[in-house]
Amino acid sequence: MTSRDELLKNPIEDISLDELKQYSSIINIYEKIYGFTCEGLVNGSKIIKEMINEADLRFLSFTANLVSTGLRGLFADLIKKGFFNIVVTTGGTIDHDIARSFGGKYYKGSFDFDDSMLRELEIHRLGNILVPFESYGKVIEDVVRRFLPEIVKNKKELPVYELLWEFGKRINDSHSILRAAYEKKVPIIVPGIVDGSFGTNLFIQSQFLGFKINLFDDMRLIKDLVFSSKKSGALIIGGGISKHHTIWWNQFKEGLDYAVYVTTAQEYDGSLSGAKPREAISWNKIRPTAKHVTIYGDATIILPILAASLLS
Repeated sequence: MTSRDELLKNPIEDISLDELKQYSSIINIYEKIYGFTCEGLVNGSKIIKEMINEADLRFLSFTANLVSTGLRGLFADLIKKGFFNIVVTTGGTIDHDIARSFGGKYYKGSFDFDDSMLRELEIHRLGNILVPFESYGKVIEDVVRRFLPEIVKNKKELPVYELLWEFGKRINDSHSILRAAYEKKVPIIVPGIVDGSFGTNLFIQSQFLGFKINLFDDMRLIKDLVFSSKKSGALIIGGGISKHHTIWWNQFKEGLDYAVYVTTAQEYDGSLSGAKPREAISWNKIRPTAKHVTIYGDATIILPILAASLLS
């Protein structure tokens, strides 16, 4: 059997926007090629650039699986550089960001590894990412137990976005999404916060510390931001609850003015994840006059290209 040391040799590394500067003009190559997915990439880049210039409320919505990859650092930079001023994501994003901020190492693996073998070796598999047991659950549990008592000492009820700022404040990692959000005071909205290790540990500690999370305050914040905005736009990567929560709140102000979807999901099964922007128009979640596009492809390939184009 393959040994643990043989599998855990090559750690995942976070990328930054600075590393993409030399590729800032690559979108021009795709504009020349233009066929098939290239069209979506080119139009998506143009829409995002206009959104950044014209919309005062700019959503960055993504799923947690991407935070286990080197895109984590890129998400943090997109927040730090001011391209986006509100984040909507899933509970696992907080798990992976905290785990990796406090010493957890994730490694390069393969989709084809034997999962029974990995279980024996105490390694989780997330696609082709390897997550050693000791790099995940125990790290998150220790961080929550260490910091939560001081965070809730004088305030026993907190909205989730404020709680995440408090954890971000205590992170010393330039690639951390939570740290970037704290520094820029960008709210991270996690409607499914209890669906993951961080949320479960919050619940466990609430039994001893007597504190509560107030999701209604998160909803109040996103509602106020949407209604006070002149124009809103979103880069939505993946589907599920993070995608829906983003478009859901924008319906109450006639919909998003800009929307770029990056997805591998298809619309034939009626899923929210596969639904194109045109379907959201029927629900009032995107304006009929909005500029929108769907880019089909793996976000680990698509997002660096889009991010690089923002530097041109």
